Amino acid sequence: MAKEEKRKKLPLLALRGIVVFPYVIVNLDVGRDKSVAALEEAMVHEHKIMLSAQKDAAVNDPGVDDIYEVGTVAEIRQLLKLPGGSMRVLVEGMYRAQITDINFGEKYNEAEIIEYKEDKQDDSINMEALTRGVVSQFEKWVKLSKKIPPETLVSVVMIEDGGHLCDLIASHMNMKLEDKQDLLSLIDITKRLEKLYAILTREMEILGIEQQISQRVHKQMEKIQKEYYLREQLKAIHKELGDRDGQRPEVDEYKIRMTKGKYPSRVMEVLAKEVARLERMSPASAETGVARSYIECLLDLPWNRTSKEKLNIDAARDIMEKDHYGLKKVKERILEYLAVRKLSNGKKAPVICLVGPPGVGKTSLASSIARAMGRKFVRASLGGLRDEAEIRGHRRTYVGSMPGRIINGIKTAESKNPVFLLDEIDKIAADFRGDPAAALLEVLDPEQNNTFSDHYVEIPFDLSQVFWIVTANNIARVPRPLRDRMEIITLESYTEEEKYQIAKQYLVNKQMEAAGLKKAQLQFMAGSLQKIIADYTRESGVRELERQIGAVCRKIAKKIIEEEKDKIRITAKNLEEFLGRAKYARNKAEKKAEVGVCTGLAWTEVGGDILPTEVTVLKGKGHLILTGQLGDVMQESAKAGLSYIRSRSEELGLDEQFYEKKDIHIHLPEGAIPKDGPSAGITMATAMISALTDKKVRSDLAMTGEITLRGRVLPIGGLKEKTLAAYREKIYTIILPQENEKDIEDIDEEVREKMTFIPVASMDEVLKYALVDE
Repeated sequence: MAKEEKRKKLPLLALRGIVVFPYVIVNLDVGRDKSVAALEEAMVHEHKIMLSAQKDAAVNDPGVDDIYEVGTVAEIRQLLKLPGGSMRVLVEGMYRAQITDINFGEKYNEAEIIEYKEDKQDDSINMEALTRGVVSQFEKWVKLSKKIPPETLVSVVMIEDGGHLCDLIASHMNMKLEDKQDLLSLIDITKRLEKLYAILTREMEILGIEQQISQRVHKQMEKIQKEYYLREQLKAIHKELGDRDGQRPEVDEYKIRMTKGKYPSRVMEVLAKEVARLERMSPASAETGVARSYIECLLDLPWNRTSKEKLNIDAARDIMEKDHYGLKKVKERILEYLAVRKLSNGKKAPVICLVGPPGVGKTSLASSIARAMGRKFVRASLGGLRDEAEIRGHRRTYVGSMPGRIINGIKTAESKNPVFLLDEIDKIAADFRGDPAAALLEVLDPEQNNTFSDHYVEIPFDLSQVFWIVTANNIARVPRPLRDRMEIITLESYTEEEKYQIAKQYLVNKQMEAAGLKKAQLQFMAGSLQKIIADYTRESGVRELERQIGAVCRKIAKKIIEEEKDKIRITAKNLEEFLGRAKYARNKAEKKAEVGVCTGLAWTEVGGDILPTEVTVLKGKGHLILTGQLGDVMQESAKAGLSYIRSRSEELGLDEQFYEKKDIHIHLPEGAIPKDGPSAGITMATAMISALTDKKVRSDLAMTGEITLRGRVLPIGGLKEKTLAAYREKIYTIILPQENEKDIEDIDEEVREKMTFIPVASMDEVLKYALVDE
């Protein structure tokens, strides 16, 4: 055992990532100002200094809790000043000491310590056995690790004192800082030797595992080298003998597939060349994998394989009617194609572009068409596509190259005449990697796609028998050359009656099945579905409607489990219990006629919407103020409307100089939503005239149309969506351009019967119907 000697004060040097043991000489580099000052102070007084390790090496100015209590008192043997103010010091550990307190000075830190000097070693048999065990384990460790020269081993083994031996061995080993500190903190020699013995035993086990891993890796490397050497010898022997028995199994498999498959002559030439090249390659070559992938791609492509078409028009009509409600135009076009196909046996398939708001069934319709025609169905989403190589593929010179989405889709379909859906074509973009839309020009051109060239395949592939279906929300975002290659079919928004029929025939059954409900457990009573459509959804399609029905079904399933009910009926009265308060009970439309407030109609990618427009006239200097996130086209319409008003100021009863004395502020509410387009021209002009003449605008009327400087009303698009928006808001009178009168026929009869359409050719007619004459 060691005994307590005396208390004293010494300069303190905190060490980073190192523990100094007694009897050990160590070189230290010191850079911190306080550490340098502590060394200088120690040189003045007996060359003694207290060394203690930091718990965290990252701490620059350690406190009491950051320094271990037990350290080593060392003697400074040599001091050397280095450039930059740092020092290199040679210290020799003398004995252990415990820090009782630290005085933090401005220049350096001083530690109050208790010195511990070791007694003479216990000569008992246990101590002898423990010492020998430690020496034996250390010798084994040195031989296995080979990190310490044999001379050091000899000098360590010669030491008889157990404490001295333990400290020297610990200083030579590459242990964790915590383990070294534990050994330094153990004052009792026996416990210290036992701890060291345990650490040495653990290190021996780790070294043993490392050696096993090393031997295993070495054997594996030898095996690979041996196999390569034997394979090369075998190749040389077969070459000398002139026989063909040395071919690899995959080469034989490729040749069998080539003979069994019906491939064009050009493909057979390329395959034969690539297989022969693969046969000559070394399996260890990086090119082997590339060649194998290319051969398998050519073999997998359906060069001459087609699906057998169903040309039964009645059966196709039944399938499409069963899957989708309405959509007459698209269904009629598919039946026309089948009829032409049956009569002419023509090869070229059409390219159809389905345009419409989200949720009207564009994507699901494509799958239904494939089923009706008996063809395979493939879908590729183009949303967010920026790289041309995604369409045309990558050249084989690049690492990880592969075919583009078109060829990959054909390969997946295993047929050269599938129904191929290109989804969200209006969402593709272009950057430095090329323009994917330009790459689609060849794909979607019936005159060119019979020799479509993919960069990876390199052999022209015939896409002329593929039935292309393209979907888009906004056709204006599709480049004009691409639009020119497609037959555009517009899918309009659903009316409330159509939504009701879709919900009744399709959505309710689908969501009940998803919720695990049987038909006998849930019944939607009269008026309940109509209430969901009117009060809980505002959309062109039926996605939100499906979600709301799904929410009802889930709540019913929970209620049936909790309350053990056999059947629950949903009525218009108890609907709020399941879906909460109505989301869209309040209309945007004005309730009464007001001055300077007019209701316009807008078309958006998700359907139609009403556009309340407010105008206020203020004293000012003739400024036109536009707010509400208006786009350039809409701002120009407002300016054109103002110019028209100025040209007709006398007829309207306005002061000829009104535009110099007054500011006109046009605001379209919902300012966070961007708005653009020319069809709000007459709406803004009407609101301005109302505000300037102090005449009210009818609140039961909405309008749409573009205005010219002469006051002519020009035609607009999206009349059906705009009409449905007015219908939803219970506005049943619409002013529209005279040239759009022919489009009224496209509006569903149930909506058309309730609406009153007022076709106008000039702004004078608009004012005649819109303004209320007091």
